[in-house]
Amino acid sequence: MRMEEINELALEDVELKLSDTFEELYNLRFQHAMHQLDNPLRLRDVRRDIARLKTVLREHKLGIRGTKKEQQ
Repeated sequence: MRMEEINELALEDVELKLSDTFEELYNLRFQHAMHQLDNPLRLRDVRRDIARLKTVLREHKLGIRGTKKEQQ
């Protein structure tokens, strides 16, 4: 997921996407442990997506990033 895509999401959608991404990471780690993971680089991509999503949530919490309604 790219930052442009994350920036277009509402705060609730970011939180939902974060929980989905954590679940995906769990499944990928399980597949990796069972030697069934086709693309091991996907683990890195998912971890980076989690970091991006957490950054956006933290910016909202600190007031650095406003909501879509405030920006318009």
